Amino acid sequence: MSGNGDGCPVLVGYDGSVAADQALHWAVQEAQLRDLPLIVCHAWQWPYPFSMPDEDALDILHGAGAIVADEGVRKAHAIVAEAGVRKARALATRLEVRRILERGSASAVLLQASRDATLIVLGARGQGGFEGLTVGSTAVQVAAHADRPAIVVRRAPAGDRPDARIVVGVDGSPAGRAALGFAFHEAELRGAPLCALCGWWDPAALPSPDRAPFIDAEKIRREAINKFEQAVKPWRAEYPEVAVDAEFVVDTPRHALTKASEDAGLLVVGNRGIGSTPQALLGPVPQYLLQRAACTVAVVPPHQPW
Repeated sequence: MSGNGDGCPVLVGYDGSVAADQALHWAVQEAQLRDLPLIVCHAWQWPYPFSMPDEDALDILHGAGAIVADEGVRKAHAIVAEAGVRKARALATRLEVRRILERGSASAVLLQASRDATLIVLGARGQGGFEGLTVGSTAVQVAAHADRPAIVVRRAPAGDRPDARIVVGVDGSPAGRAALGFAFHEAELRGAPLCALCGWWDPAALPSPDRAPFIDAEKIRREAINKFEQAVKPWRAEYPEVAVDAEFVVDTPRHALTKASEDAGLLVVGNRGIGSTPQALLGPVPQYLLQRAACTVAVVPPHQPW
């Protein structure tokens, strides 16, 4: 096992929810694979969530006068944070586990703490939100604003096996290149097979009047395939132990990647791909995948040192 060499911890957001427990399992595994410490991060603010899962925490809040006291609220949330620490240590007894407990919104606290982290792990949705919500606002905000990879965990059809197939979207963008590096590194750590997938929009599918600018659709397709293969080639050389399957699919990237996620354990994408507007913090493809992907999604910003 090896980390990135800088010793920066894995950061996991924890609020006691089922999704947070899933994220905690993933983060413990990630920290072990990378030989890094783990930080369990919990944010608190008033009003507290009425669905707070820990009965001891509720007892503190409902004690005499405590319901309006900041210190009472902080202590109640400290119980939730400590529960996360205990669970992490039970999963990996030799893992170094620390705690962060800060006042503020979950996304703001996680983003502040992530400045000293290798990556961020969080559940797809926490205590808030409505029934049927697939991904919460915290996950979207953290993925959009983080300058570290953000892994949004959900239970996948492929199961929780660490060696489940990893899929990475390839589009030639700076963030896409960083996503490729992250995916290869993750595949090497996990001993997992990797699928590098390029979803290509076919100009020949347009009605003929709109197709006029494309003189030779087949030539464009061949050029796209060549660029895709060239993008993957250096990573194959750097990670020769990783079993790689490169797939060039005539479909929109969002649809191709969503389908590929159905039998994957992890889907990796850049935070802003080709075609994203300069103002967008999170491109349309990762936004779509955070909502629709069947498995855990890692959103990677550009310029990551893998």
